[in-house]
Amino acid sequence: MKKICLLILCACMMLPVLTMPVKCVEKKEEPQTNVLAPSAKGVYLCENTTGKVIYARNEKEKLYPASMTKMMGLLLIFESLHDGKLKWEDTVTTSEYAASMGGSQVFLEVNETMSVKDMIKSICIASANDAMVAMSEKVGGSVDGFVEMMNEKAKTLKLSNTHFANPTGLHDPDHYSCAKDMAIIARALIKEGGEELLKITSTYDAYIRENSDSKFWLVNTNKLLKQYPGVDGLKTGFTTEALSCITTTAKKDGLRLIGVVMGEPSSKVRNKEMIQLLDYGFSQYEQATLYKKGTKIETKKFENGKPATAGIVTLDDVSYVYQKGSQPKETKKEIKIDAQLPYKANKKIGTMEITMSDGYHMQVPIGVDHDVVPLNFVDIFMKTFEDIFVNS
Repeated sequence: MKKICLLILCACMMLPVLTMPVKCVEKKEEPQTNVLAPSAKGVYLCENTTGKVIYARNEKEKLYPASMTKMMGLLLIFESLHDGKLKWEDTVTTSEYAASMGGSQVFLEVNETMSVKDMIKSICIASANDAMVAMSEKVGGSVDGFVEMMNEKAKTLKLSNTHFANPTGLHDPDHYSCAKDMAIIARALIKEGGEELLKITSTYDAYIRENSDSKFWLVNTNKLLKQYPGVDGLKTGFTTEALSCITTTAKKDGLRLIGVVMGEPSSKVRNKEMIQLLDYGFSQYEQATLYKKGTKIETKKFENGKPATAGIVTLDDVSYVYQKGSQPKETKKEIKIDAQLPYKANKKIGTMEITMSDGYHMQVPIGVDHDVVPLNFVDIFMKTFEDIFVNS
């Protein structure tokens, strides 16, 4: 009887425990530590010289580029400068349409004239829409003509997710790009503009109309110039539809990176996440030179050329980027000559395709170390004579 009572007592004591509701413990998701710039709608980070992709997310998603659009316009402007169609000291007259531009501007007045140099400064530093339109009219003959040039250049660069409706980046549903395409434009712009471009884009503040009563202070929209060592460009952007965007380039220890973030909620978040992106790139990757500019790769025979042989040389430094601690080696190279004789020394005649042991593939321009001209009639006659009577 005592045993039965004891069992009943134990059961009563356990009853509250057995009837307590079971608490479900939700499994906490581990933070995604491998996601960089998490607030951005599109992200792309690459090395400038080779284009090697270091990090990408939603890089092909069509988004609004806002004023990053102006990188394409600047590319066309610098091409015109280098082609001799435009000079830095040329004057540009402001049309009524250019003066009517809203958004970022330097308040150009109708018929006001300004040098190409000051127009470019206004575009690069202050992202001036009025200056961009004035330069579009100067280079393209009209804004529509310039936009057509922009879209043609996009095809040349093989941009698969880009279409321009205007030169400024002001919102238009038919005006879009993606993070990857913006990086490709940035690479082309840096290659074309070189130090001339970077000297301007790295300027934090400057003046235009300096010798007039309308002196105007330009302050760079890219605050990373003062926030991150090595940053010297390139272009910011913002519209209500695009949100905050930036294409940044920075250089450390010979390694130049290009980063793009699009669709950020604010400029503060945009800059913070770009810093995170650059930190990752510089901490994980480094650059080495495979061949110096002018390196002789091999001696090639040209059957119909005079002289009959020439050295195949690299026209630029051939660099590659790799993850620290795992430096690859060259595993294969193939020379492809697509130009017809005559060949000028140190001018492009083809490409050399190089494959590295980590699978990375690159194409580099090649030339010859001295002029090679086609055989003339006498040369061909003598060559035939030698083949028949001397070498037979």
